[in-house]
Amino acid sequence: MIINLPNNKCVVIDSKVPLEAYLEAIQATDETHKVVKLKDHARQVRTHFEQLGKREYWQQFNSTPEFVVLFLPGESMFSAALEQDSTLIEFGIGKNIIIATPTTLIALLKAVAYGWKQERLAENTQAICNLGRELYDRLCSMAGHFEDLRKGLDKAVESYNKAVGSLESRVLSTGRKFKELDASTDKEIAVVDKIDKAGRQIQASDIVLPEGNALK
Repeated sequence: MIINLPNNKCVVIDSKVPLEAYLEAIQATDETHKVVKLKDHARQVRTHFEQLGKREYWQQFNSTPEFVVLFLPGESMFSAALEQDSTLIEFGIGKNIIIATPTTLIALLKAVAYGWKQERLAENTQAICNLGRELYDRLCSMAGHFEDLRKGLDKAVESYNKAVGSLESRVLSTGRKFKELDASTDKEIAVVDKIDKAGRQIQASDIVLPEGNALK
């Protein structure tokens, strides 16, 4: 079995250790025969270590750590082998083999699942960061467009005021003299006022974010 890890890594699990001797030991009614079979069980586990170590699974996969997990389907099977050969753990480590029973394998899988969860959180965080940068760039562009629009409006107001000033001083003032000479109708020439308002510049304080949040 291959367990996929984050960052394209993986761990190989082997579960082919022979259990014939152990099963025979359980069924044995004679204590001496039982001990003999348990010793055979320990020897079979050690032999499987040697064979498994020679396969070098970590060389077959580019992204595999330099060890393989050997799965024993019961804690009692592991304990029985250790009772007859207490050096099995050290021997397995020397062959780059880590022993796992159902309990420790579940713990390993839980750790891998937690690692995947953290990996997804990291990916989401990066995606949010990228989205924030993109939004910030768009805000900068939009603010620039509004600033150009404000400048255009201010320029239009300035041109309008100049035209109004010229109209009042050079045209309308002369036209009103017709009223003084009784050479006009009853209508009055309206006073054309200038525009004294300017476009407001966008300030950073105009962007209000929820409390505890900020764009950086």
